[in-house]
Amino acid sequence: MSAGRLILSSGDPTVDRRIEWARALMEEGKAADAAELLGEAMERAGAYAPGWFLLGEAREASGDIAGALDAYRQAQALDAGDRLGSGLRLARLGGASDAEAGMSEAYVRTLFDQYAGRFDAALARLDYRGPELIDDALAAACVALGRAYAFARGLDLGCGTGLVALRLAEHVGALEGVDLSPNMIAEAKKRGVYEVLVAGEMVAFLAGRPSEDADLIFAGDAFCYLADLHPILAETRRVLEPGGLIAFTVETHEGEGILLRDTLRYAHAESYVRAALAAAGLELVSCVAESTRKEKEQPVPGLVVVGMRAD
Repeated sequence: MSAGRLILSSGDPTVDRRIEWARALMEEGKAADAAELLGEAMERAGAYAPGWFLLGEAREASGDIAGALDAYRQAQALDAGDRLGSGLRLARLGGASDAEAGMSEAYVRTLFDQYAGRFDAALARLDYRGPELIDDALAAACVALGRAYAFARGLDLGCGTGLVALRLAEHVGALEGVDLSPNMIAEAKKRGVYEVLVAGEMVAFLAGRPSEDADLIFAGDAFCYLADLHPILAETRRVLEPGGLIAFTVETHEGEGILLRDTLRYAHAESYVRAALAAAGLELVSCVAESTRKEKEQPVPGLVVVGMRAD
């Protein structure tokens, strides 16, 4: 997503032309020139948040981190709900007070509302394997637990266009999905596999459900948009029936805790995932190192995890 295109015009044609010239300079690798041009533009349009955001990107690319932080702060102050994701940029550059505060709902919603129509094609180019990896992990878990690979009700968290649900549908009696993006929900409806689809936040979605309401909860390529996994896993345990399973993927890293990657997606260390499951009262069934996707032709380190509510 090009966040600076969220609002098409600053209201000043001269500023708009300078912003487009600056974009062209950025594409040519001339970030410092773009930053200079954008700085002049923002003197005329100081209330235009996307302009400040683009200035932050240009300054960051040119190595002016202090200037980038200032521009991102200006954008964040002007952008109600932080649709542009300035807070994430600040966190990644060390300019936020709480780097693990998480992504704004408005940012994630806006990102995927713009992305929905080309989402599946984009994932295909990234060699996305999330659905098959979750399917394989659940099948193996069911064998290990001595149970049939069959579930009465499955809840799909961050369902996107429904790729994982489509893969699992033959094993689940009733499927429900939730996603922050209404446009992604519209795409998911086309799959024809869900009984219910909800546009909303995944923790709130679970919090609104009765206890012991499902025997399967799954999330493919969704927890990378959450910093702290404890709230979602705590609600998962409450909503799962005893013996119910959760299957999910995360991006991971070799350190400890939570890392905000340059891609503005969170990576969770394996030790963090194991501890978060235990803290929620979920038993770890399996945790396998697998990459669900590629970036710049390189596999992104990841984990495929299955947990269980034991009682």
